[in-house]
Amino acid sequence: MRAEHINPFIHAMVSVLKTMASVQATPDKPYLKKDDVAIGDVSSIVGLTGVPTGSFSLSFEKKCILKIASNMFMEEVNELNSYTVDAVGELANMVSGQARMKMEAAGFLCTGAIPTIARGEGHQVRHFTDGPKIAIPFSTPDGRFFMEVCFER
Repeated sequence: MRAEHINPFIHAMVSVLKTMASVQATPDKPYLKKDDVAIGDVSSIVGLTGVPTGSFSLSFEKKCILKIASNMFMEEVNELNSYTVDAVGELANMVSGQARMKMEAAGFLCTGAIPTIARGEGHQVRHFTDGPKIAIPFSTPDGRFFMEVCFER
């Protein structure tokens, strides 16, 4: 896995949250993830085709996504409902678009699929390739979320 494939997603995530939800997200140390169990309460996964081929996912702890969704919609969101699901999908879509633009500027070209959402305790996030899954934890003032990036070897 190359840094040129991961860094655009990290930068896009920080930028999108700051712009769309006025939330400061700080990435922590990436690590190799071995299983498919989501760390958060609601997740989105986006398939990527082209060069490189792979996928990325976002998994949010409940407290974190409730604050982000409340900021995005400018009204209080107190439960995991259609608003939070919409917010997670839209965040994944915006991150995908920004990251792919940065990758294209670096000479890589891939397209993104429509985000798929999963939620519930212990749900699974299965990536579309068998490459290594790099997990990046993020901290916000209202909780944590996790990004996973997985590209073909």
